[in-house]
Amino acid sequence: MSETEILNKIGQVADKLSVDVYAVGGFVRDMLMQKPGKDIDLVVVGDGPGFAKALAKQLRIRNIVLFERFQTAMLQYRGFQLEFVGARSENYLVHTRKPIVREAGLQDDLSRRDFTINAIAYGLNDHNKGQLIDPFDGRRDIERKLIRTPLSPEITFNEDPLRILRAIRFATRLQFTIAPDAMAALAKVAHRLDIISQERITDEFLRILGTDKPSLGFELMDQAGILPVILPEMCELKGIEQREQFHHKDVFNHTLKVVDNVADMSDKLELRLAALFHDIAKPATKRFVSGAGWTFHGHDEIGARMLKPIFKRMRIPNKMLSYVEKLVRLHLRPIALTSEEVTDSAVRRLLVQAGEEVDDLLILCRADITSGNTARVQQYLNNFDYVTKRMRDVEEKDRMRTFQSPVRGEEIMAVCGISAGPQVGKIKKMIEEAILDGTIPNEYDAAYAYLLKIKSEVV
Repeated sequence: MSETEILNKIGQVADKLSVDVYAVGGFVRDMLMQKPGKDIDLVVVGDGPGFAKALAKQLRIRNIVLFERFQTAMLQYRGFQLEFVGARSENYLVHTRKPIVREAGLQDDLSRRDFTINAIAYGLNDHNKGQLIDPFDGRRDIERKLIRTPLSPEITFNEDPLRILRAIRFATRLQFTIAPDAMAALAKVAHRLDIISQERITDEFLRILGTDKPSLGFELMDQAGILPVILPEMCELKGIEQREQFHHKDVFNHTLKVVDNVADMSDKLELRLAALFHDIAKPATKRFVSGAGWTFHGHDEIGARMLKPIFKRMRIPNKMLSYVEKLVRLHLRPIALTSEEVTDSAVRRLLVQAGEEVDDLLILCRADITSGNTARVQQYLNNFDYVTKRMRDVEEKDRMRTFQSPVRGEEIMAVCGISAGPQVGKIKKMIEEAILDGTIPNEYDAAYAYLLKIKSEVV
């Protein structure tokens, strides 16, 4: 079913009930940008949930979700998600973003919306089918690629401070510009974010990170003065310091380039988080060695250790933590393999440590190659191509990605005549080390023969 067909069905039911219904918000915006979607917000001039129930009956939809507190209803139909609300006005109290809601007309409903590009309605009834109701010139703002508020931006952001992050998200996702008066208001009311739950802030933060060019959002957060509120550790990456003839590049800008590079190669949110945090410990580990320059020894390990409290504070889903820790901890390792003297054993050990995340690690490391000197970048990329090929060759030969001893604990106990305990783990470790060192191949027969050879040393 097409968007036109579903909108026509809704309009027909609306005419039968003599109710005016409009598509609004992001669906209309994206339709005007020729990016139609499957989520449709609808405003009913009257009883929104009541109309949703009537529509569900007409379309023989059994499951309808009602949110009585917010006077909204949601239903699914042939791949579309439809959300209905009655036209309303809102008044906000100072200490909360939860509004006092009253029934109102369409004009009032559109005026309460966050941005002009989302304050356009599309008529569905027979008398206004296809007509755009655009009291705040949102269509022109779409053409101008401009984020602007229907009412005073300071009032808009002060009433619901989550709109501060939504403005940045829309500007980043659509690659629009935030209007100067709106940008000034962002900075002025940034302190109001303290009434927003951390979960809502982090949800917007992760959505910004998930856009095609996340750096735009982080630059806007920095300009608006809200980055210190959300991720102060990121602000500490800023600045370039010169000593003797040595200088270190601005880690903040480098990090944003790495995040954008990863975004060009992967949609995986956890990988983008790893890119964002890969150098997070550089300020804490920065040292200057006279005659040698700047060093950041241990920033990989210390950075990995910094992540748990950051994730806890930001309420980032805990399931992402171990993955991001692993990539931050290992992000320097592949480039260290460029030396021809590095043994296959070192390659095997990195493959085992990276495990299933080895491909993502290689994406991160390639993204980490940034410089204004194109010749230098190309040299580093050529070196990295060599590393990648070497890792692929060892992986293909030795099957290390999901590595563990081919001889399992039960068999070790049977062969050696021992019970479960530390001796089993010790023998298993000896077999694994022999494979990693290249003493034996990663094969069952070779591992079993090696077990017979060493069992007398341990038992």
